[in-house]
Amino acid sequence: MPRSAGLCAAAALITTAVLAGVQPALAQSKAKAENVPTIPHSSVPNFLNLPAGLYLGEGMGVARNSQGHIFVYTRSGETRMFEFDPDGNFVREIGQGLYGFEFAHKVRVDSEDNIWAVDEGTNTVMKFNPQGRVVMVLGARPPVVEGVVATVNQQPPDEKYLFSRPTDVTWDAQGNIFVTDGYFNHRLVKYDRNGIYVGQVGSVRAGSGPDELNTPHTVASDARGNIYVGDRGNARVQVFNNDLRLIATYDNVGNPWEICITPGPHQYLYVSNSNPDSQPAASWAITGEIDKMELDGTILGRFGSSGKNLGQFQTIHGMDCSVPDELIVSEISAWRVQKILVGDKAAMDGGR
Repeated sequence: MPRSAGLCAAAALITTAVLAGVQPALAQSKAKAENVPTIPHSSVPNFLNLPAGLYLGEGMGVARNSQGHIFVYTRSGETRMFEFDPDGNFVREIGQGLYGFEFAHKVRVDSEDNIWAVDEGTNTVMKFNPQGRVVMVLGARPPVVEGVVATVNQQPPDEKYLFSRPTDVTWDAQGNIFVTDGYFNHRLVKYDRNGIYVGQVGSVRAGSGPDELNTPHTVASDARGNIYVGDRGNARVQVFNNDLRLIATYDNVGNPWEICITPGPHQYLYVSNSNPDSQPAASWAITGEIDKMELDGTILGRFGSSGKNLGQFQTIHGMDCSVPDELIVSEISAWRVQKILVGDKAAMDGGR
């Protein structure tokens, strides 16, 4: 589908949803936690080096593999995925012209360096091997003759193997796959390592109860196999065990647009209460920060604010924290990727 047709379809999708009574989520709450210590941070200038004539669009997702290579999933004239080396030098493009690429949402890398792309425009989650070849597809793209709008002219599909604008993916140590199906469905779906459906929590309808979700927008897992869901519409992080039983709720860090868990041995949780891409004026002063937390929900510190300068953030949508005290963040509204040094690394760099 040409980009112009895709944009028209996306606009029609939102209009149809509103007419049907499904309101887009407006996520711009002030975090409840106050008097949080400030963590120094700094941004590395001109981090990514793109070839002449190649540009980033909206920074939807970013992830690193075990070699430190960086993968950026971006919406521009087309949805595209780029790979960079650890110093930010361009390496290659992955999946150019792929049928599953239409409207990027997230990219993740698993423990075996497989690259996973979540595309909300095609309702698919795609697994690439490290060489860049597609080896698994979850979900199914609506036929082009039907277009994206067909998915909202009916009841959203609460089905085992169909998504309705999925948002993110993560895994546990056994390779089980967890997908947040987050815009028209509001659920977390579990598959085994071969893509066989296991179970789910949530449903086609948004809710605010203990086992309900409202726009689950991001997901991550810890070393014990617990699954952390950024329940954006409910302004909370929900923590489930491997069997999808709710074990904790953190509701003091605003609306989690993106979360990330460090590899350990002592693991930390980062949560971004992002300034929304709709840029409502009232949100600028109360959003934009990132909280660093213990896995039990204790907030250790906070850094960042809404803005366009280096070290400020304009709608963080992707975040990688696989290197200690170093984040790679991708931003929708600023069309960029920043390398952020945190804590002691930032202090050594003269961080703010």
